[in-house]
Amino acid sequence: MALSRTDTILKYIVEYFIKHAEPVGSQTLIDEYHLPYSSATIRNEMVALEKMDLIEKVHTSSGRAPSSQGYRYYCEHLRDKSVDEELKYSLQNILTAKIQSIEEVIKSSCEILSQMTSLVSVVMGPDENEERLANISLVPIGPNTITAVFVTDKGYVENKTFLLEKGLDANDIASCVILLNDRLKGTPVFQLVDKIKALKPLLSDYIVSHDLVYQALLETFVRFASDRLSLYGREELFNNPEFKNDAAKLQKMFHLLNDRHLLKQVEGDFKSDAQNPIVKIGNVEGNPDVSTITTKVKLGTEGETTITLLGPTRMDYDKALSALEYLTEQLNEYFAQFDASANKEDKGGKNGGDA
Repeated sequence: MALSRTDTILKYIVEYFIKHAEPVGSQTLIDEYHLPYSSATIRNEMVALEKMDLIEKVHTSSGRAPSSQGYRYYCEHLRDKSVDEELKYSLQNILTAKIQSIEEVIKSSCEILSQMTSLVSVVMGPDENEERLANISLVPIGPNTITAVFVTDKGYVENKTFLLEKGLDANDIASCVILLNDRLKGTPVFQLVDKIKALKPLLSDYIVSHDLVYQALLETFVRFASDRLSLYGREELFNNPEFKNDAAKLQKMFHLLNDRHLLKQVEGDFKSDAQNPIVKIGNVEGNPDVSTITTKVKLGTEGETTITLLGPTRMDYDKALSALEYLTEQLNEYFAQFDASANKEDKGGKNGGDA
């Protein structure tokens, strides 16, 4: 469906401002997009768009820039919805690489998402109240160095590497891990800290100098029970002129990215029953220069995770929304296939048992 003249002019005002970070005037629109309208006609349309609060005059410049309402109208009615072919190719490479870890798939996907959009990807993992410890294992990585790996039933992985004290036997630590798996497997994540504290006397039966092991485990469980939040693409974000050339805006952005509580609130705004990404334009946690796009990815039977793209209000909404929509669709399909495979195996096992 062809756009009206008013919508066409608004579309190009938004896209020019996204590209150049500068207000645009009528003659510039004609030159940049080869519009078949006169300057007077475009100025009249700009006046109408300004009265509708879709664009605004910036300082004393004769040019116009999109307002928050203008960006929203653009997202809902004017964007092209084209997905970058490089993003498609890169994501397909990840999803065909036989990666088994949910965490690694999400991490690699979000790194690509940030690279392609020059925005920060914020990932909120499973709720610790709905997650249980699945397994603890030890991986020797040197003569005196061991990494303890902790995995939950939602696919979340945490690890802690520590040096063995003189006289501390790796076999003794292995015995501790057997004890911990026996006592802690299936424990809700939010209860792990209290459980490991209660088990401290038992650890001394296996290791005389058990304090190092105990502290390492306690520290890891504390991290386990903290907010599940990962950031990707910080360095991409600071290439945007808003933050590169304005120290005050840069400081506000640093504050937001370093405050896990604020970031959790940003992702908490997402409605669990939402079918499409939710766009929040400006005024993100009191910051008028930041916008977010949030969606949920279904991890099959392992629950779901929230992914947010965070960047300047002048972000490329068409590119970011299209990329996030494509990513969500592909990841949902990717994780669903493992559910289908598992269900097929279960049915096959039951049928085999009945034979």
